[in-house]
Amino acid sequence: MGFEMPKSFIFRLARRLRQLVRSLPSFKMSMRLAVYAVTALVLRELGHGWFLTLLGVFTAYLLSGGYKFMRILYYTFPRDARALKVLINAKLKMKSLAKTDGNIVYLFRQTLRKMPYKTCFIFEDKKWTFKDIDEYSNKIANFFYEKGVRQGDVVAIYMESSPDFVCMWLALAKIGAIGALINFNLRMESLAHCIKAANAKMTVYGGELDKAVAEARSLICNDMTLYCLGTYNSDVLQASHLDPLLQQASNMPPPTDHLTKFKDPLFYIYTSGTTGLPKAAIVINSRFFYMSYSLHQMFNMTDDDILYCTLPLYHTAGGVLGVGQALVFGNTVIIKRKFSASKHWDDCIKYNATMIQYIGEIARYLLAQPESPKDKAHKVRLAFGNGLRPQIWEAFMKRFNISVIGEFYGATEGNANVVNSDNKVGAVGFTTMIAPQLYPVTLIRVDEQTGLPLRDENGVCIKCKPGEPGELVGKIIKGDPLREFDGYVNKDASSKKITQNVFAKGDSAFLTGDTLVMDEFGYMYFRDRTGDTFRWRGENVSTAEVEASVSNIVHLKDAVCYGVEIPGNEGRAGMVAIVDEHQSVDLDHLADGLKKSLPAYARPVFVRLIKSVDEHMTGTFKLKKTLLRKEAFNPSEVSDAMFFKDVMSGGSYKPLTKDVYEAICNGTKRV
Repeated sequence: MGFEMPKSFIFRLARRLRQLVRSLPSFKMSMRLAVYAVTALVLRELGHGWFLTLLGVFTAYLLSGGYKFMRILYYTFPRDARALKVLINAKLKMKSLAKTDGNIVYLFRQTLRKMPYKTCFIFEDKKWTFKDIDEYSNKIANFFYEKGVRQGDVVAIYMESSPDFVCMWLALAKIGAIGALINFNLRMESLAHCIKAANAKMTVYGGELDKAVAEARSLICNDMTLYCLGTYNSDVLQASHLDPLLQQASNMPPPTDHLTKFKDPLFYIYTSGTTGLPKAAIVINSRFFYMSYSLHQMFNMTDDDILYCTLPLYHTAGGVLGVGQALVFGNTVIIKRKFSASKHWDDCIKYNATMIQYIGEIARYLLAQPESPKDKAHKVRLAFGNGLRPQIWEAFMKRFNISVIGEFYGATEGNANVVNSDNKVGAVGFTTMIAPQLYPVTLIRVDEQTGLPLRDENGVCIKCKPGEPGELVGKIIKGDPLREFDGYVNKDASSKKITQNVFAKGDSAFLTGDTLVMDEFGYMYFRDRTGDTFRWRGENVSTAEVEASVSNIVHLKDAVCYGVEIPGNEGRAGMVAIVDEHQSVDLDHLADGLKKSLPAYARPVFVRLIKSVDEHMTGTFKLKKTLLRKEAFNPSEVSDAMFFKDVMSGGSYKPLTKDVYEAICNGTKRV
């Protein structure tokens, strides 16, 4: 006799399934849950206990694809749980600081009370204790306060890396003012633009950069107040020499009635955008703390760790993630004016460094050095940074005996930061696949031609599947300090980095402008820059800025800039294509002009003179950048004359022959 289900059971089952389907967001999910519900109801109707019913539902779950999630859970739960712990602790700490109006000055003073005579910075063999930093920054703060600098005022800081640089912005923060940290590689229009964009009230520059300031003086503002810190040469530029003036200032704490709040701006950091000149990104106190704190916790740093920092302090990596370990946690940081591959490990041994910072190029330069017993004679256990190529990742760890690589990805102004805390080779970070709502950072599909987000029939962005490249975005949540977007000084620039209806209707998210790929476990791998920006020598290069400079130098000829890959090199090298039908461009004049107008990393490595424009011009008379980028710089595949920047001859442009091309590709010729 066969089994016959009662009609009441069938009606009851149909009613429950209908209710379930109506309440679910997708048909696929609806069908899966319908299967689980049918399984449970059938087993219960047959008289089985709860244990067998749950076992049956779990079996149905596995057979319907749930085994994939269980596999992800097995591999990623320890990683995600640890990251969640750091995230929760960061939020609790930040909530406490917000309530007490804490800021970076407050946190520095806490560190000062604990260890006043511990070494904070080491620079050119001089040791600066936390007490030294406090008293010197007090002098600067008191001096500028007497000069009328008040809360919200901006002072441009244009100096090479040194403890003086840190003391300058820390001093301004003590009186509620804001430091605009300007890239010391900038010259002429770029330099003037950064000072003006920040609405700076005055500028402090290092004596080593007096010629650069003098060249741009007329472009800045003739009545701009200038102060020189360090070696002063009145023959080059008329300015107030700050050193003797500071000797007369008080080293006692400045007036404290203007201290900034936890969510107020601390300083500005300039970031290259896709539309031209650098933009001033606002770094608020809470963001400085969060970035420093998260890195400290994720990599198990201790107060005894000593950091060797060769990265410029006007960038987030050196100026926040590096300096923050000293000011917030009391670590000793060795500051170097410039990176030296030959002296790197000597310094690490000399100063007992246990941590180093890198960008991809630094790792490559170190590997290119002759092998030496010093490669493993140091105490460095952690190297953190970004841009380490997967091809040299393990070789770098093995040769220099470094146990942990802390690769990370983050935009100065953004909320889509990720970190690789478990040595996953090649990954720049991860996001949880178990509970993605806890950290809403993901990849969305974009149109390859326009760069705009692709959307579904409801107008919501389409998330990428594992292995599918897309733009990294971070959901913006007002009131959540970890999810807010602080933006730029220029409000129009801020609005261009935000898009709507990303995770759901009505929300908004920050667009990083970078293309990444994510695997099934949530690990992310950097692919490329989107828009009109590429990365070279650890810096973002704006193609619009390069194109404007080149066009001015070559008398307004059409020119486009783009990045091309060189085997074995991180990022993309700059290449400019110039329409030159009569071959009249003076390359020596071009090289000289670029030295005056662009920082070294932005000057094109390759130049292509296009004689015939028909196949490279669009219907609207614009050069086809995509085609030019694809053709790159191989003289065997390009009929136009091409040239390369010869560093051995001072940066002049020389013909790019097949032999030179091969030498560049195999690494025997440096560019």
